[in-house]
Amino acid sequence: MRPSGWFPCVLAALVLTSWRPAGAQQVVGVEHWVEHGGVKLYVWEKYVGDPAGKKVVALAHGSATAGKESFDLQVPGKPSYSLMDFLAREGFDVFALDTRGFGRSTHPDTHITTQEASEDLNATVDYVLKLRSVPTVYLLAWSWGTQYGGMFVMAYPGKVAKYVSYAQMHVNSADIARRRPRVEFFRKTPYVTIPEAGWKPRFYSMTPGEANDPEVVDAYAKAAAQVERKSATGPQLDMVTIMPMINPRLMPVPTMIIHGQYDDVADLEGLLPFFQELPNPYKKYVVVPNAGHMMLLQKGHPVFQHEVASFFKAP
Repeated sequence: MRPSGWFPCVLAALVLTSWRPAGAQQVVGVEHWVEHGGVKLYVWEKYVGDPAGKKVVALAHGSATAGKESFDLQVPGKPSYSLMDFLAREGFDVFALDTRGFGRSTHPDTHITTQEASEDLNATVDYVLKLRSVPTVYLLAWSWGTQYGGMFVMAYPGKVAKYVSYAQMHVNSADIARRRPRVEFFRKTPYVTIPEAGWKPRFYSMTPGEANDPEVVDAYAKAAAQVERKSATGPQLDMVTIMPMINPRLMPVPTMIIHGQYDDVADLEGLLPFFQELPNPYKKYVVVPNAGHMMLLQKGHPVFQHEVASFFKAP
């Protein structure tokens, strides 16, 4: 239900353009602000040419970095790592939000919750549907994003044409198990400060070094440290205390589950039962080689990008 007085509105929009290699299509970037329920949400958009008439993709970030830093990382001399630029050049109009507590959006003083993030995603999707005059979005969610994104799909399946669940965790995920002993710390501390070096280890968690490009790891760590001046622990608290948060039987849309072969939260043993219970017969399960949890920024990213675009483009 929408709370009284709820309305998504654009507060400002700034049109920018992305650097591009010679011969590549120019990608336009637009900043949006959406307000609902007393919070302001930053939304970053990318497209090529005219956005009218394109399929609209919404991207839901995980528990580490906000949308722009997650999905539109710009690495000098290595432009292929931006998922947003890739999808824009494939003909999509792409939006990535920062939920409350992340990036440029409102940071409440207390813990944020997965349910609140789901409401932020819903407000963003409603804004985008109205902005682009389309009936549905194509949703991709990463890591913790699969929890609030999954909640959104359960609550509003009619707003989602197709859903990609990337690096979805489960109750027995290895990384979730490592976090459980810190539950009391998470309860007492709504935010933590992570230094630049602290953003790098996740690239190597259960993932061999050769799957990573050090220049990309450095670029991500620098961008994360600049934008995430304080990192919300609410997602961690929910993941170690109220899993499972989503029910596959209540997610009727075409769905692709995808993760890297070395992912430390997503694995076949834990996710195949979930996959089998998805009710829509149009579903895929993909494991990408040479990639871990940070797959979109690791050497397996071209396969990941191809699978996502192909699934979204298919009839």
